[in-house]
Amino acid sequence: MKFGIFYELQLPRPWAADDEHRLYQHALDQVELADRLGYDTAWEVEHHFLEEYSHSPAPEVFLAAASQRTQRIRLGHGIVQLTTNHPARVAERIACLDLVSNGRVEFGIGEGASVTELGGFARAMEDKRAVWEDAVRCILPMFTREGWEYHGPYFDFPLRNVLPKPLQRPHPPLWVACSQLETIEMAGRRGMGALGFQFLSAEAAHAWVHAYYNSFVKRRALLTEHATNPNIALVSYFMCAPTDEEARRRADGVTFFQFALRYYGAAQGRERAKPGTVNLWDEYNAWKRANPDAAARALSGGLVGSPETLRRKLRRFATSNVDQIILLNQAGRNSHEHICESLELFAAEVMPEFHAAEPAHQQWKRDVLAGRIELEEIDTDPYRERFGPNAIQVARAAE
Repeated sequence: MKFGIFYELQLPRPWAADDEHRLYQHALDQVELADRLGYDTAWEVEHHFLEEYSHSPAPEVFLAAASQRTQRIRLGHGIVQLTTNHPARVAERIACLDLVSNGRVEFGIGEGASVTELGGFARAMEDKRAVWEDAVRCILPMFTREGWEYHGPYFDFPLRNVLPKPLQRPHPPLWVACSQLETIEMAGRRGMGALGFQFLSAEAAHAWVHAYYNSFVKRRALLTEHATNPNIALVSYFMCAPTDEEARRRADGVTFFQFALRYYGAAQGRERAKPGTVNLWDEYNAWKRANPDAAARALSGGLVGSPETLRRKLRRFATSNVDQIILLNQAGRNSHEHICESLELFAAEVMPEFHAAEPAHQQWKRDVLAGRIELEEIDTDPYRERFGPNAIQVARAAE
């Protein structure tokens, strides 16, 4: 099992003059630390206009800065929004980042999550999947063709040579954001890695890993010719501390991620309040005070605890054959000091056991892809709830 770290660059209100500068610098420090500690990937989102939830509209800038402060860790777009960017500009930026990082880019792509974002770019919510598919067909040949033109329903591109070309050939590994659970199966059919932005139980992970790899092996249908990337990664809340109690205290803000995500993402076509008129951090804390038991249960669903607790939880996830766990602890008002201490403790006492098992996992994957292991077709219907009942309460409180 591999391990990544994940950044929305969250910044709850109230905002001081230097807060965004400090947020970015601390996150870069954390990525540099993660590189020294042996973490495998650092993932950065692209979001627009989502106050408090994400102050990260230009991940290519952040990842380029991180590339010059690190040596080994892979740098993941988690994700580039293909609905709000021109395909040629995406291909150019990905190739440039791959060159300056010495070939360490992971290319995650997605659609965008809410009318708050897409509406700002005059993109209709009901078109976003079709736009995403059109963009995939347009972009991927740009990495390899010296002359390429494309005429699709949403993008019309004249004959040009898109430069530069990436260092990784034919292109960096492809991933797709799976904000809805069914998209995990779609990622397998499309031959792309699945970035699962939800907080699953080990049992649900087992079912969806089977669905993903069975789709990849048996039902693959690429949108266009490209190098496939059989991988499934899941995001989880994260905080590691000497005791469970201390970890829960330090992770007090991680469920703000879910709260704010549901505020912007639930009822996707609904316009949100005007900018500057809602304090999500205050709303979140009011919900926690009113629902202490539900808040505690929501926190218990992630990787929050002592090294021994996290080892026990991860051993269950390892049996599902998830390829990567992406750790989210820059959330809410979690402190820079606690985030760094958490990364250090996890790397020293937990990560080595699961890194050591990676060769066996890769052999399992080779056997699955070659047909030497046939996976059971598991019914995923019992595991289609994206966040769980506690998150539904969060969403209603935020709305």
